[in-house]
Amino acid sequence: MSDTMTIGEVIAALRDEFPDVTVSKVRFLESQGLLHPGRSESGYRQFGPADIERLKFILTQQRDHFLPLKVIKSRLTLWERGEDLDDVPVAEELDGSERPVDRDELLRRSGLNAAQLASLVEQGFLEPIDGEREVYPAPAVGIATEARRLFDAGYETRHMRAIRLAVDREADLLRQLTAPLLKLHNPDARARARDTLAGCADAMNALHRALLAQRIRDLLES
Repeated sequence: MSDTMTIGEVIAALRDEFPDVTVSKVRFLESQGLLHPGRSESGYRQFGPADIERLKFILTQQRDHFLPLKVIKSRLTLWERGEDLDDVPVAEELDGSERPVDRDELLRRSGLNAAQLASLVEQGFLEPIDGEREVYPAPAVGIATEARRLFDAGYETRHMRAIRLAVDREADLLRQLTAPLLKLHNPDARARARDTLAGCADAMNALHRALLAQRIRDLLES
């Protein structure tokens, strides 16, 4: 009998301990390099005992310490070595400490051309943190890369405005939801706000994907 589990079986096994765990969350953790499940010959994810223990560690860090993924990733290295994490400080801020990128590196890593980058800046998708030197925050790489995929499919920047506007509306809803916590200006309140924002953002992404998948099925069947 195989000692591996499918992603659905993993969710079912962990749901009592981690009620917020979802398929989309597990897939996101994999996409961020925190999980590395094997694959069956047909391409389905296969989670062994070590994968499940790793996932439980990640979910525990999120639930009990409200840590961002970049901090959990560094703690995973210590956990894998069997080192004691009790003395490791957890007061990390979501301060965007990933390394910023300049214009040339952003173009190289995303595959955009200069005109496409200029259009994304003009339409508010990207905003440099240093206008004179054209330096961008680290998340700009992800935004630019996904935009380039849409450019490759035939989209123009004006076609993407609906996506940006939808994100702006969702961000405003999240701001309203967590405003009472953020106004308290204490670590516990900010931790609860961070957890709420992360959970709601995950649910919004999953809902968006599910609705879009349904619309695509409708298109293919029409």
